Amino acid sequence: MAKAKLSDEVKTYIVQSLACFDSPSVVAKAVKAEFNVEASRQLVESHDPNKVAASGLAEKWRQLFIETRKAFLADTSQIGISHRAVRLRALQRMAEKAEGQGNMVLAASLMEQAAKEVGDSYTNRREVTGKDGAPLTPPVIQFVKDEG
Repeated sequence: MAKAKLSDEVKTYIVQSLACFDSPSVVAKAVKAEFNVEASRQLVESHDPNKVAASGLAEKWRQLFIETRKAFLADTSQIGISHRAVRLRALQRMAEKAEGQGNMVLAASLMEQAAKEVGDSYTNRREVTGKDGAPLTPPVIQFVKDEG
């Protein structure tokens, strides 16, 4: 069976997706959804220079992979879930859905996760300090030798 012919646009999409750590099966599904092109997991994997399957990959695709991976690792600000506000909104949606479905255990678990996101706001942990926030010092106990 002949290898499918992919346009440069599809190849670019595949290489960049793989450079951003998407799995070959996820990329294959995305290619189908985005371009209406069937690309097997194996075909996608042949565009990852870290895989043996990519031994014949052209240098321009290798360079694109390397540049994309470097940029991806250097800038996580483009990844929504790396931001606390995005994670909290997602947790809120999930908790509301779980509660609406009567899954109180999951809802409680999601609320606990949200509390952790904002710094243990709803835990029983208490920090005890001395006067004006000074650290507590244990009392000094002196033993007196009984000479009797």
